Amino acid sequence: MKVILTLLSACSIVCSFKSVNAQSSLDPYRKGWHLEDFNSNNSYGISLEKAYTDLLKDKKPKKKVVVAVIDSGIDTVHEDLKPILWKNKKEIPGNRIDDDKNGYPDDVHGWNFIGGKDGSNVGKDSYEAARVFYKFKKEFGDAAIDEKQLSPEKKESYRIYQRAKFQLESQAKEAAMYVLVLKDIVERLPSADSILQVAMGKKSFTGDELQKFSPTEPSAVKARTNLLGLFQQTRQMESTNTALVSELMQFYSGEKSKVEAVEKEPFPYRASIVKDNYNDPSDRFYGNNDIMGTDASHGTHVSGIIGAVRNNSIGINGIADHVEIMTLRAVPDGDEHDKDIANAIRYAVDNGAWVINMSFGKSFSPEKAWVDEAVRYAESKGVLLIHAAGNDAKNIDTEEQYPSINAGNDTSKVFSNWINVAANGAVDDELAASFTNYGRREVSLFAPGVRIYSTVPGGNTYAEKDGTSMASPVVAGVAALILSYYPELSGQQVKQILETSVQRIPGKAVDRPGSESEKVELSQLCKTAGIVNAYEALKLAAATKGQRK
Repeated sequence: MKVILTLLSACSIVCSFKSVNAQSSLDPYRKGWHLEDFNSNNSYGISLEKAYTDLLKDKKPKKKVVVAVIDSGIDTVHEDLKPILWKNKKEIPGNRIDDDKNGYPDDVHGWNFIGGKDGSNVGKDSYEAARVFYKFKKEFGDAAIDEKQLSPEKKESYRIYQRAKFQLESQAKEAAMYVLVLKDIVERLPSADSILQVAMGKKSFTGDELQKFSPTEPSAVKARTNLLGLFQQTRQMESTNTALVSELMQFYSGEKSKVEAVEKEPFPYRASIVKDNYNDPSDRFYGNNDIMGTDASHGTHVSGIIGAVRNNSIGINGIADHVEIMTLRAVPDGDEHDKDIANAIRYAVDNGAWVINMSFGKSFSPEKAWVDEAVRYAESKGVLLIHAAGNDAKNIDTEEQYPSINAGNDTSKVFSNWINVAANGAVDDELAASFTNYGRREVSLFAPGVRIYSTVPGGNTYAEKDGTSMASPVVAGVAALILSYYPELSGQQVKQILETSVQRIPGKAVDRPGSESEKVELSQLCKTAGIVNAYEALKLAAATKGQRK
């Protein structure tokens, strides 16, 4: 959704359109820039292609590594992803029987933890701040509370309640501006899209196709102007009208929900569909096998970064060349629920994943203990968790962000199998992306997360997206690449290798994310002061004695 925010920050949606031209070989944001050699090109890439050429040319991978992607879903028929989908060989597709007795019938490619047994799915959901606020509002109300009279447990609950209230009110104020700016566009967009579908004689078309279309009918000319401007300014010319309109509508709906959350208790979207006993963490066998769900854009993009089929003369090259993607749908349009994340992690570990990518996050975690228990389980099995640091330009050493690298609320107890990833761009001005969260204690490293070109739903469709959601799968892909050639390494060892082998950039001052006046070095923004580097990581992996149990 960073493309929409970038668009809005320019305060222009359908005017002052800038043409999108073919990318030059000198463009630092050319397609696939994040894979290029750090030292040989004018971009802060991860030296992946150099690693394949110099280190892996004459080597054969030893193991196909399963990477679990906990996300919004995946386009299971995408040309660049279909060959790399994880297949549960113990399950007979379509017979509605739990053949492998793991509790999840017909889980051929993964599982959907936010679906109903009747096949329905959670699409939109509320935000955790709203859920927490209204939960405690019933207890504390609006009356002044004398905290001295509260027990330690109640005092902590009251602190969370106050923080949720402040966040709701702050978000509502910001969201109101977005709603005001977008209201007219959102109202006109469906009509413009329908007019163009008729005029072009097709329901789905890309921005490139629209740019080449020259209508003569006045209504179609106006519709083309409006929609083409949106394609151009969001840099999604190769995306489809369906995906673009859906993304904008989803964003608008989410911002409206933030405005309404101050006065209106959120609807129990998940409870009305999933119908498990949410308060019982042992009630784990719910959901359905629809891993595409209602909107798989985010999860499809993430999956392509990790493992889109390499060198097949179509689309893009993923990072890992011997990988399977296990899809675990647990992230709605809204905030994920802790129980679903905990169960998705457990499913991934129990079904053979060695790496888990988690490109999601929120500011509250009422059932953090359930997630912590699942992370400890993964830790005991040597499974590596890669997590996006978040896109709020905040210091997560001091501001709460979940799921967390810390066990409980103790910052001295850090999970040994967890990496938080911040986002970098291709050029000096975006060495630390303006939106990225950071933290010299809790963020391990940076990885490319600006204008990353990858797969999106549509079968053969690709687009750019920004965010730490894109940086995290870059690291997950490198981790999977290492393990496919050196499967004797544990997840904890791979974490150490990734952190030790970063490309450090000493002396380079960058804008602290969220500020345009404060200059800092990367050493102030993450633990390693560097960017993940596939070439150096593979060299170090080759020299490391494995410890996988």
